Amino acid sequence: MLIDSHCHFDFAPFAQDPAHYLAMAQQHGVEKLVVPAIGQRNWPLVMELAVQFPTIYFALGLHPFFSAEHSEDAVAQLDHLLAQQQTNCQCVAIGECGLDFAVADKGSEPQAQRQQQQAWLAEQLELANRYQLPVILHCRNAFPELLKLLRQNPPKRGGVYHAFSGSYQQATQLVDLGIKIGVGGTITYSRAHKTRTTMTKLPLATLMLETDSPDMPVAGFQGQPNRPDRLRNVLQSLATLRTESEREIARVTSLTTAELFAIPL
Repeated sequence: MLIDSHCHFDFAPFAQDPAHYLAMAQQHGVEKLVVPAIGQRNWPLVMELAVQFPTIYFALGLHPFFSAEHSEDAVAQLDHLLAQQQTNCQCVAIGECGLDFAVADKGSEPQAQRQQQQAWLAEQLELANRYQLPVILHCRNAFPELLKLLRQNPPKRGGVYHAFSGSYQQATQLVDLGIKIGVGGTITYSRAHKTRTTMTKLPLATLMLETDSPDMPVAGFQGQPNRPDRLRNVLQSLATLRTESEREIARVTSLTTAELFAIPL
């Protein structure tokens, strides 16, 4: 069994026929999905998916890429909603949250936007510890700042740095803080030497498989929406890089994902 640890299943094309795409994923051994939210506008959507499909789990958070959409009281609203979800076993994390300075630096006041993103992340890390949930982290062009915030308020239940494409040194710094490493479509490209090398050095138990569907397409499917069933491609690529068998990688990464998110196997 495989678990897609990061999939935006409320986005197109899945939103038009989620049952079809879920069945397609299951045909390829992807039995469960974790769907992180991006902000207030899709919190209801990810929660409704979990109501419709018991194999879908969700996270609630404020994605830094969509900072312009978040209201001033967004964190307070998130706090209120998380309080309501405490008995919902399908609410498994806070996320997608993090820092995206590539977006902030394109704004009219980049420094102010950077500070706002850091404030939102700090508050979400506090919520994660208050509600005893792991975090799903996004980061672009802001690794030192992200690491600083994680060290200031370490997530007690851990978390995952999704779509990791950094160095081995960066990965080990995250792992030392209890953060797992999200392995996605990047490793399916032979040119991604740094990321592929990093994935050969890390302990298998620190890795989690993801698609980031409909983003982050795997090699051979550029220009097409990514899909959860293509998690199998990520698994196959990882197996070519490591010494463990495909079966063992599937077993361990699924167990790691299930343990982090408290998902029954």
